[in-house]
Amino acid sequence: MRHYELMVLVDPEVDERTVEPTLGKYMELVKKDGGSVDEIDIWGRRQLSYEIQKKKEAIYAVVNFHSTPDTAKELDRLLRLNETILRTKIIRPEEFKVA
Repeated sequence: MRHYELMVLVDPEVDERTVEPTLGKYMELVKKDGGSVDEIDIWGRRQLSYEIQKKKEAIYAVVNFHSTPDTAKELDRLLRLNETILRTKIIRPEEFKVA
């Protein structure tokens, strides 16, 4: 299992209270495949640097989880199919540590 960090930008028209339960449903895929979800952190509504789909702000959420590379790829694919999700980015944080 590898450690991943997922950042999601959600449409600002969505109610902030529904973001965590919605992401939790997607994280069931990770748990089903033997991975674990460490933390779901909702940062809230923030201003975007540039417009995405004519939106000037988005609801930011960060999820730390452990899974296989195939599960992370499938999770990213499923999130991109959701119309309320503006952007996703999955990284492996240990790859970016500076010595």
